[in-house]
Amino acid sequence: MENLKYGNDVLFILLGAIMVLAMHAGFAFLELGTVRKKNQVNALVKILADFAVSTLAYFFIGYVIAYGVNFFGSAEQLAQKSGYDLVKFFFLLTFAAAIPAIVSGGIAERARFNPQLAATFMLVGFIYPIFEGIAWNGRLGVQEWLTATFGAPFHDFAGSVVVHAVGGWIALAAVLLLGARRGRYSKEGRIAAHPPSSIPFLALGAWILTVGWFGFNVMSAQTVDNISGLVAVNSLMAMVGGTLAALWAGKNDPGFVHNGPLAGLVAICAGSDLMHPVGALLVGGAAGALFVVMFTLTQNRWKIDDVLGVWALHGLCGAWGGIAAGIFGLKAFGGLGGVSFMAQLIGTLLGIVIAFAGGYAVYGALKKLVGIRLDAEEEFNGADLSIHKISATPERESGW
Repeated sequence: MENLKYGNDVLFILLGAIMVLAMHAGFAFLELGTVRKKNQVNALVKILADFAVSTLAYFFIGYVIAYGVNFFGSAEQLAQKSGYDLVKFFFLLTFAAAIPAIVSGGIAERARFNPQLAATFMLVGFIYPIFEGIAWNGRLGVQEWLTATFGAPFHDFAGSVVVHAVGGWIALAAVLLLGARRGRYSKEGRIAAHPPSSIPFLALGAWILTVGWFGFNVMSAQTVDNISGLVAVNSLMAMVGGTLAALWAGKNDPGFVHNGPLAGLVAICAGSDLMHPVGALLVGGAAGALFVVMFTLTQNRWKIDDVLGVWALHGLCGAWGGIAAGIFGLKAFGGLGGVSFMAQLIGTLLGIVIAFAGGYAVYGALKKLVGIRLDAEEEFNGADLSIHKISATPERESGW
């Protein structure tokens, strides 16, 4: 029976890892559909290359920092418990690799390729695991202090803060250091629109992410006996709330509509195992509206050229999700309890500080040492031709 349990747990978390791995295709197509045609190939290559670099950084460094576990023993040792520890690494790797995938959308169309790969290695190997270890493995005594002070530890079931807010705030640092795309904002205050190149591809990316998210959230239980249908239904309700709120606040704009469910799902990750479905609906709805408002302010009022709005979508909606778990997770608001508002607030702020400071340090150092931005001619020609020497839609093809 014990062997059967291990086998079931391995299969369970493996399916979760595969679903979250598939989400990276969603990141790729969401970016592909949002950027201009001359940068579509770059969007696809970046996500895949970043995942490969993330795997090496997390396997050799990041997982050790976060959990104190390495894989330098014999294959016989690694195969214990049906290889559960290995598959758990695979599952958590897909979360870690979401960090550069999130950043990619913010810095699209003007970032150099190799420096971004270097940033990915540093972020996944050294920055992300710091907060992951604090939140999910009790590192540095922070959780013990929060429990002693406020009666509950910081709770983030599936990564509203650990993954999404951290990725979004790292992306903000990178975007600020890169600066806006050339021609996006004029000295006279005019704003040049760069509309999405393909709404169908944007929608495809959003749908892939949405479907994979149920593996992201539900399988964060990590074992079959901890699985909860509450997580699945809360994820569903938050997705619906985010969609409808973005539909309304975004005035039927398809870009907002297809990012709305993602905003709701980002926000529900932290408290999906605690909230009542009605609370999840409210949290998702607030996130959908928050994304529309803050994306518009960021792009038009503050002139921060965050191409996919990843700071608003992941950074702010993720932070809202972390704090919301300390509200709608309380029994007074229909939740299961066991959380503290102050612990959620402090934990969320700590994640933001580590992410922004770490992102600014990594991208700031790369900017000073090797440069992180394409030159004017390369940016004008597009990242596809400048970096990859091929376009997504060649005007003519050579043939016999």
